Order: sequence, then C-alpha cells, then structure tokens
Amino acid sequence: MITTEAPTKLSRNEGLKDAFPLLAGTIAPTLADPTADRFSDDDYEFLKFHGIYQQDDRDLRKAGKHYILMVRTKFPGGVLSASQYLACDNLAGQYGNGTLRITTRQDFQFHGVLKSNLRSTMKALNECLISTIAACGDVERNVMAPPTPATSPVVDEILAAARALSDSLAPRTPVYHQIWIEGKEIAPDAQANAGFHDPLYGRTYLPRKFKTAFAIPPINDIDIFTNDLGFVAIVESGKLQGYNLLAGGGLGMSHGNLNTFPRLADIVGFLPSKDLESVTRAVLTVHRDFGDRTNRKHARLKYVIAERGVDWFRAQVEQRTGLKLAPARPFQFTSQRDLLGWHQQTNGNWFLGLFVENGRIRDDPGYQLRTGLRQAIEKYLPEVRLTASQNILLVNIPPVDRSGLEQLLSQHGVSVSNPFGKVRLASMACPAMPTCGLALAESERVLPSFVTRLESLLTELGLNDEEIILRMTGCPNGCARPYVAEIALVGKAPNKYQLYLGGNEASTRLNRVYLDSVKSDDLLESLRPVLMRFRDQRQTGERFGDFCARVLWTEPASAPA
Repeated sequence: MITTEAPTKLSRNEGLKDAFPLLAGTIAPTLADPTADRFSDDDYEFLKFHGIYQQDDRDLRKAGKHYILMVRTKFPGGVLSASQYLACDNLAGQYGNGTLRITTRQDFQFHGVLKSNLRSTMKALNECLISTIAACGDVERNVMAPPTPATSPVVDEILAAARALSDSLAPRTPVYHQIWIEGKEIAPDAQANAGFHDPLYGRTYLPRKFKTAFAIPPINDIDIFTNDLGFVAIVESGKLQGYNLLAGGGLGMSHGNLNTFPRLADIVGFLPSKDLESVTRAVLTVHRDFGDRTNRKHARLKYVIAERGVDWFRAQVEQRTGLKLAPARPFQFTSQRDLLGWHQQTNGNWFLGLFVENGRIRDDPGYQLRTGLRQAIEKYLPEVRLTASQNILLVNIPPVDRSGLEQLLSQHGVSVSNPFGKVRLASMACPAMPTCGLALAESERVLPSFVTRLESLLTELGLNDEEIILRMTGCPNGCARPYVAEIALVGKAPNKYQLYLGGNEASTRLNRVYLDSVKSDDLLESLRPVLMRFRDQRQTGERFGDFCARVLWTEPASAPA
C-alpha cells in the first residue's frame, strides 16, 4: 500500500501574501468609498505592512464598533529632525487623538485616526520624509540603535548603520507610494500580483515579524537580547572593530501554550563591520526559509534556533554569506537605563533627556509636556531622538541655549531635572485598552496609579530610595518587554495579571512567574511579603531582581492565586 504524507496546511496569512504579494489588497478602493466604515479582514493584514493597524475603541463597543486607525512611523535609531517632530505633533492634533506615543521600538504612533483622514495623514508624513512602510507586518521592523550622544564615540556610526540596514531591508512593493502618495485607486490585479516577487522577501515575505537592534556596551538601553537579531558593538581604543552577532531573542508568548515562550538571544560569533549587511540578510533569510508558516504563534526565529540549535544556525549563516564567523569577543552590560537631564556631548553641545511616562506625549493640567516640547523645538530646533524606554532626547543644543530652553519648558510645568520617583522613571506599559484588540487587561491607563501606590508601599517599608524596573502589559505578547523586568505585570484576564519577578538591571536575564493569576486589587499585597523579605534579607547593594533570583528561584513555585 502506498501512503502519502498529508500536505502542510499553511496559515491564512500565508495564502493572503501569496495571492497579493504587492500588499495592495482592496485598500485603495476602500479608501475611495465614503460609505465603507472599515477595511476588510484581509485588508487588515495588508495594512500592517503599510504601518497601519485597524482598531476599534473598546470603550464604545456597547454602542457598536467604532473603527479607528493607528499609524506607526519608522525612525531607524529613533532619530528625527526638528521639522519632522513638529510635523508629527501637528498631525497628532489634526488627525489623531491629540497625543504622540513613543513606542518601545523608537517610533511614534498616532492613535485615533479616522479612515477619512488616513491618506492625508500618510501623505503628510511622506512629504516630510517620514515613512511607515514595514513599521508592522511580516518583515523587518524598525531597526533600533542607541540614541544617546556621549555614551560612546561610535554612536553616530552605529546610527548610520541602522539607517542603511533599514533602507536595505525595506520591501520593494510599489503600491505603498501609489496608494498613499500618488493617490491611485488600485484595484486588485491578478496579473500584476502574479508577476511580483520581492527581491529579498519573495512572494510570501517572512513567517512573522523580524526585529533587529544594535547596542553599545556597557549600556543595554535597547534590551538587545530580546530581538530576533542583535549586533553588540565591540569598541576598542575608541574605534568600532565590528559586532558580536546575537540571534533568536523574542518575548511574545500565549497563555497556556507551552510551545510559546519568551527567549533571550544566543551569542553566535563576531563579524567585522564590512560584513554587516550580508550577515543580516543571511539571518533574515534563515527565518524566511525555515520559520513556521503553519502556526503564527510559533513562527518567530527564536523557535527555529531553539529547535535546531545554535551550531546549525551558525552553519546556515556562514553558508549563505561565504564567511566564517570568529568567536565572540568579550563584552559586558551593566545597566539598561536612559540618561535623563542635561549631559554634554563630545562636540561641546548638550543634550537633554526627558522622561515621558509610558511614552505618551500629551498635555495634562500643570504638566503640558506636548506644548512645552513643541514650543522648545520650534524655537531651538534640536535634533530629536526617541529611546527604547519611551523617553525623548533633545540633541545638539548649544551651551548658550540651555537656560532659555530650560526656562521655556518650566513655563509649562516641565522640569529638566525629571523630578519623578525612581520606580516611575524605570516603568513602562503597553497601550492595551481601549485600542488594542489583543489586550486582556488594562496597562497604560492603570500603571501610573499603580506606581503611586507602590511608591507608598516602598516608603512604608523604608525602600523608597530603591530603583526597581517595573513593566506592565495587557496581554502576554510582551510589547513593553515585561519578561526582563524586575517586576512585571502581564494581563491574563480582565483585572487579573500574572506576576513575574527576577529580571536584572542590565536586561540580560528573564524573570519567572511568581503568581499565575492575581486580581488587580491584590497586586500590592502580593508584593508586600516579598519586598519585606528583600528589605530584611538582601545582601549589601543587592537589587530587588537579583534578590528574587537568588532567593525565590530556589524555593518551590507559588501556587496559582
């Protein structure tokens, strides 16, 4: 008897990409139709490649779905000019919800954009040389890099490398400009789609998103180990010698699915700077050719490397490049934090780092951050850089302008000393409710008040001077990189969270589940006994995350709450 193996069943997304590799779908006809209140489910997937998510306001669902769009920019290394920042600020007020949100990948997100304003938003961004293509989708996302001047003499060199890689890895479909810039009403064309083959991604692009980042030791301000692909700069005598290659990181997972898990990248080897692009393309095509296209929850590069091994992966990269990777060179990360406040650059100018709670640039009573930034940038024209911790840097400020800029910000309640508690300065949250369709619980809207209560508890316990890295997400996908935090709250259900403990200051260690399900109202009391043990049993200079890893991980796991 002859038996044949059942054909592999590809995911729905793979069929869509294969049928429409131009990524146009029916986006243009829907844009032109004033009676259509939303894009189709198929176009929802294509829009992501254009840097757009279709969402609905979950606060309004009882009255029916109210569809809105989120638009995400793409700034390699988080760098933009003063004029580009001002254009983004203007668009946030004209077409968005009046806020700019800094993402954890050094981009801006515009929330609340209406379908009728979508093309105007996209066209205006492109007119000031801001792109959104591949800010989302199954492609290389924004390439991250350390944005902070004065931390290393090679910062600008690394930023240039990030821009070059971003340009090299962008998909080549012409429909992005045809739809958003030229305003063409492109109808689905089977013949045009049949003939299109992206030179890097092929017809079906990648199995899932792909994230690349650079870091310069000893500061891990990018959380480099959480990326699919990472380049750790090796600097000797002030000169860039090359990079240690990292691969296989990623934090997304699904509750109750043991085949999904957060993972830190492996250190693969060392390469000289001249081989950066060829190695990047090799790593990306390994993901393209071996990633799981049947199950999107299992489709990241981290699973390929976890299952096939680092030696196999290294051999693939070497075969595809014709290079031999050298052994990785020594390096060490000591911290993850941004430099806030005033700092002098190597060129004699200054930069100012300002804390932006959860990345949301907005005006609040007594603290008009958005207006203060807009007026300061209009007057002094600094370069703007966005950080991976959702803060903002104003760069290349001449010494003569320091006092004037400081005074202008203070008129809007913004202090250059960043007078916030250490835990708040080290906190991050994803947007979650009401716009994210994946959110199981609140995040950005509740973290500020949670931090206030946590600060009170720390004061009560005599720990008010402790910095503890705290991150919160509305679901387990990990957008605020919770699994490397000292304390992480991960949404599991409405008003319920998993409590993770044990990350470290340098973001080089995963934390672990301490309690599997905790009600919102019980989170502080769940932390109280651990914080008390930390106060009473810590070693000299020991951080909270290190204490948890040393003490709690040697004890039996806590039962689900």
